[in-house]
Amino acid sequence: MPVQYGGIQAEHEAVRTAAGVFDVSHMGEVEATGPGAPAFLQRVLSNDVAKIPVGGAQYSVLCREDGGVLDDLFTYRLGEDRYLTVTNAANHGRDLAWLQEHADGFEVEVTDRIADYAMLALQGPRARALAAPLVAGELPPRMTAAELEFAGVPALVCGTGYTGEDGLELLLPPEHAGAVWDALLAAGAVPAGLGARDTLRLEACFHLYGNELSEDRDPITSGLGWACKEETGFIGSERAAEVRAAGPAEKLVAFKMAEGIPRAGNPVVGGGEVTSGTRSPSLGVGVGMAFVPAERSAPGTPLEIDVRGRVRAAEIVPKPLYSREEK
Repeated sequence: MPVQYGGIQAEHEAVRTAAGVFDVSHMGEVEATGPGAPAFLQRVLSNDVAKIPVGGAQYSVLCREDGGVLDDLFTYRLGEDRYLTVTNAANHGRDLAWLQEHADGFEVEVTDRIADYAMLALQGPRARALAAPLVAGELPPRMTAAELEFAGVPALVCGTGYTGEDGLELLLPPEHAGAVWDALLAAGAVPAGLGARDTLRLEACFHLYGNELSEDRDPITSGLGWACKEETGFIGSERAAEVRAAGPAEKLVAFKMAEGIPRAGNPVVGGGEVTSGTRSPSLGVGVGMAFVPAERSAPGTPLEIDVRGRVRAAEIVPKPLYSREEK
């Protein structure tokens, strides 16, 4: 996926107002099958896997025993004992090895499926209307998945995304990805690259591994307590429970600034660090997320951020930074 095709601003606006399509085939896939698959995934994933219905989707994190986050993942339940988990590209090899290592003792087969799938993300308020004529069957609602024929190609069609807009993610045989891509462009989707993907997800306050998530912080501190169900006994659950009970020492906040453009790594005066920052195409101002001391994390709190040696004023705001409901 290139950084841009025709310009980040135009691609961003296309996703916010109509429909854009991303080639995210670099993402990885791991399949878990067998009668022990539900119990296995309940052990390794932070969320309550037992609550995923067949055809459902769930977000979770993969943790070490000390609570450090190895990755954030989406898992689709394709059958009673068949699950497909999508990994972040840079972490796929490590995730696969971790899952295979911890499969011992469970009646489950863990299989690398990265070579079997290409992945296209069709996102935007017109995404479903654009896709409807191309699919044989009913499009799956949000946070569900269905195996359907899409543009004449067998595909796993998922009601998920990473932009803050409605849309679909398509997992399909790599040899057919080009034809489906062409069909989506012919139907009116705008090709979008990595730059717009980052500005869109940041406006929605979605985490990016290596920025908001890392092995250095637990998921509660990273603001993903909603995706952690400690009562399931997942790996890292004891540490998550400790942090939740005591309260994290720092919190991940969203902020806006009237002047300047923040970037990842910018220090926050008085403690803290920017994890992601950009100029928001939708809002027209500098925005970002940052870890700050918990006692200085409430919306409305002023911040000072050192942007390349120049201190810029900012203010903590509620998440997400952009929401269609507010427009």
